[in-house]
Amino acid sequence: MLRALTRAILLAVLPAALLQGCQSAFGPESLQRTHPAYNAAITASVNEQMLQNLVRLRYRDVPFFLEIGSVTASLSVGASADLGASVAIGGEDSLSPRAGVAYVDAPTISYVPLRGENLLKSLLSPLKLESILVLTQSGWQISRVFGLCFERINDVRNAPTASGPTPDKEPDYRSFSRLLDSLNRLQTQGQIEVGAQEAGIVVKLNADGDHAAHGLDEVRALLGIETEDNQFSLNTNFLKAADNQWTVRTRSLSSLLYYLSQNVDTPPTHQSAGLVTVTEAEDGGVFDWGDTPAGRLFQVKTGLERPQGAYIATFYRGHWFWIEDNDLQSKSTFMLLRQLFDLQAGQSTVQGPTLTLPVGR
Repeated sequence: MLRALTRAILLAVLPAALLQGCQSAFGPESLQRTHPAYNAAITASVNEQMLQNLVRLRYRDVPFFLEIGSVTASLSVGASADLGASVAIGGEDSLSPRAGVAYVDAPTISYVPLRGENLLKSLLSPLKLESILVLTQSGWQISRVFGLCFERINDVRNAPTASGPTPDKEPDYRSFSRLLDSLNRLQTQGQIEVGAQEAGIVVKLNADGDHAAHGLDEVRALLGIETEDNQFSLNTNFLKAADNQWTVRTRSLSSLLYYLSQNVDTPPTHQSAGLVTVTEAEDGGVFDWGDTPAGRLFQVKTGLERPQGAYIATFYRGHWFWIEDNDLQSKSTFMLLRQLFDLQAGQSTVQGPTLTLPVGR
């Protein structure tokens, strides 16, 4: 009799428990629970990898990129039921049926190393003018795009020695900073346009109003342009420079990463130990990389304690390195770097083994 009663109770309770568990473990609720979590985790992981590679370059360590090839999540559900009984001498016996449902989320992530000839060519090849055009037409400030992507315009140089490991001496950049300030004022006034024509990429500077005319004169003077033209095509061939052209040299993705890495703060103990290069200023002091075009747009801080509320943080060589969450300039520059990396190297053919790891709970 007791066995039959137990079976009846379990048959009544178990389907309801299974149905309730399946409804919560699978279907739309499962998607709502897992998709945002995976999205946030992958974004944070990729951002931290980029930041750590910038820190590695500051220390002249080798950077390395892993791409997440796939994320596979499998859900399984199981049910359990038992019956507790108590016998009271001289009283009433009692039965306590218990049922439960458990689900297991078992994600598997595949990592693919980015390496090989195609990636190397992507990293070392100059950024394409078409990519720079796309960025300027997508809402990015011209001063930010030009300040990071151009190493030189005519004879005005944007810290070319910073395109590799940290130099010993202060780079040449001050005239380029003044050029960016002039272009930024013209863009604020709506007096500059960048577009594509049959001749290629064209920069058009309008001269409506005294301020705009003065800004155009500043640009001409800095670039050594004597013509009265206000429309200039971008040319990458320094052997065929012309007055109505801006002859430019774009940075490669590798040189851009190096340029930004100069703005990674390092602990004084690491500097005194010779782990990083300390650049000497023209006056003999320590050069402030924050004064360069990249330094005005990007800064990575360091400390022994894990930062609270940082936008991105990574632990390397016993110290924390991070970008402040309220540092909107650095966050914007980091976002631009990610877009440039995807444009230049994101489509490279991946070579090498795939590492597949089950993620523990």
